[in-house]
Amino acid sequence: TDHYVGCGFCAYVQSAARGLGVELELLDIHADPQHAADLQAATGRTTVPVLRITEPGGDARFLPESADIVAYLEQIVG
Repeated sequence: TDHYVGCGFCAYVQSAARGLGVELELLDIHADPQHAADLQAATGRTTVPVLRITEPGGDARFLPESADIVAYLEQIVG
């Protein structure tokens, strides 16, 4: 998940993921400018949080918006 420290929406997603027992890989766009560049290249935007979802075939899709991310995590955990 692309994020940055101090982002309230990012903290919301991280808290929900912990509560669901989901471990997220966190990529801090402020600590590493390459993460921000990669996010911009992949999505055309640099706002966070954004969840990168790797499909079974290896293709990636990106899910922005904290509420949508939490709903997706709740759905996959069941």
